[in-house]
Amino acid sequence: MDSADELSLDPDENDDAISNLRPVRLLREIWKEFTFGVGAWGTLRPLLTALLAAVPFLFLGQHANRQHRKAFDWSLLQIPLALTIVLWIGLWLYSIFDAWRAATQLSAGRND
Repeated sequence: MDSADELSLDPDENDDAISNLRPVRLLREIWKEFTFGVGAWGTLRPLLTALLAAVPFLFLGQHANRQHRKAFDWSLLQIPLALTIVLWIGLWLYSIFDAWRAATQLSAGRND
């Protein structure tokens, strides 16, 4: 057998391989796994937009997702729905869900 094909068992060479592992690199990989690869903003954006959408009457979650037309349309739609409080509450709850879903899609890079 050729000596180049054999695995070196030199302890000094193994120490060099271990010293190449950097804690920062390990922490970066853990952070990517924790945030699903979209970073801190991508992870927190759906939560933030859902909290903004929870403010009644304003549809701030849609504005945060840059869906200004949808927010304006829903603002106009809530005027007749305010007469029937049950339908208005349904629209308000759906706006929270829609803001969260749109932010999740933006974070994932999909623009559906």
